[in-house]
Amino acid sequence: MPRRGANGASRRGRRAPDRSPTSPVGRGRRDTGSAARARRAEQSGTETGHRAAIARRRHTRSVVSAPVGPDRRSFCFIHAADLHLDTPFKGIREVAPFVADALREASLEAFDAIVDLALERDAAFLLVAGDVYDGAERGLRAQLRFRDGLARLAAASIASFVVHGNHDPVATGWSAVGAWPDGVTVFGCDEVTVVPVEREGSLLATVQGISYATSATTENLALRFARPAGPGLHVGLLHCNVEGVATGYANYSPCTLDDLRRTGLDYLALGHIHQRRILAGGRGTGDPYVVYPGNSQARSPRTGELEPKGAVVVHVSDGVVDQVEFVACDRVRFAEVPVPVAELADLAELEERLFEFGRAELDAAGGRSVVLRARLVGRGELHRDLARPGVAEELLRRLRDEAGDRRRFCWWDELIDATAPAIDRDEVRGRGDFASDLLELAEAPPPGPDGASGPPVDLSGVPRPLAGTVESILADDERLAGLIDQAITLALDELAAEGS
Repeated sequence: MPRRGANGASRRGRRAPDRSPTSPVGRGRRDTGSAARARRAEQSGTETGHRAAIARRRHTRSVVSAPVGPDRRSFCFIHAADLHLDTPFKGIREVAPFVADALREASLEAFDAIVDLALERDAAFLLVAGDVYDGAERGLRAQLRFRDGLARLAAASIASFVVHGNHDPVATGWSAVGAWPDGVTVFGCDEVTVVPVEREGSLLATVQGISYATSATTENLALRFARPAGPGLHVGLLHCNVEGVATGYANYSPCTLDDLRRTGLDYLALGHIHQRRILAGGRGTGDPYVVYPGNSQARSPRTGELEPKGAVVVHVSDGVVDQVEFVACDRVRFAEVPVPVAELADLAELEERLFEFGRAELDAAGGRSVVLRARLVGRGELHRDLARPGVAEELLRRLRDEAGDRRRFCWWDELIDATAPAIDRDEVRGRGDFASDLLELAEAPPPGPDGASGPPVDLSGVPRPLAGTVESILADDERLAGLIDQAITLALDELAAEGS
């Protein structure tokens, strides 16, 4: 059941009043026949059963939103997900306690920024699509910070809607919050619940959602959602894994984009995938917006974390979503940069180049700190030096020493040595093998468009834009020589890799 504040449907985990037509509240008596049939159909696990179950879905008492615009059908709301409040970052703590502290605080500060965003934009409501906390233990500091943020919104008559995901499921979690502020709905895990949002006595929107009971929730919860009757924007709140969107995520509450479209809702507010994705653009009823906002604060140098993080502002005009705007709310950025070594003379020059990359990432972060990983790439004499025992580790220590313990820092997480030894082309020419034959052919005089320095190039039948590009390359000796040299190196690299 959803847990609500004083003007909500329930408090301290009490069952919400049933406002559906089959409930004793809605009709004065329980229609046990139709309710039982719907319940049996839902338990059958079929899509038809889940659609029938909408007949008995509970509608909790509506929440009231502050008037935020002259047209009550035009407003905005905030969609956030995967806050992972108070993540401990144990690995970093062992080598850099001040960085771990900054990262742990960053998740809380990112949530504060989301609250500030809702207040600044006069949002009608806030949606949080799961994984509020990083684990079932739910630290006290994180819980109180979350409650206090929602209380700030409640004081401004901004409603909040929350579901729990695989990191903070309902059945295994500990809650230090006995009563949520007014206007806060924390959806339960038994069934989808629909909550109307009203403004000035008119229905503005409905929000429906369901939380995970346990971490390993493998049921397709999307099949439980359906569009309720009545006007207004209809929103679904769900933590799920949409098929084909991203790799590396546990397949909890798996569903397809078609499953979400069949709900008939106008906006599906999703969580679980940390990359920001708009899966469907919404062209009206039956074709909803389907959105992952990404997590609010990056947590590691994984590929899905290497982008600005925050929340989305969903703009509604005349009762229809017409824009989804991303707003960065993060406090620390993670980044990975490739650093070519081919043109570098020695380790001192490499160190200075790495410092340059670090300064550039800090400048691009807009006042935030950066956790940086460098991947050293290319062929060159530095490969031999980097392969010496302890050299890469000592270089990393020198980079970290420069970070100090400043409030705004660039912390070097790792140096990845992906370099290779330089290719001695004279040695390759003397082998008398396929590689030497390839090198001889590649180093032959290049052809010109008029055949002056080689056989002519026949561009007849080549699409005109491509033919024009080829002609411009052939006419530029320096550019052509550079491309041929790159191609030779790439070919010799591939041959060396096959022979290793």
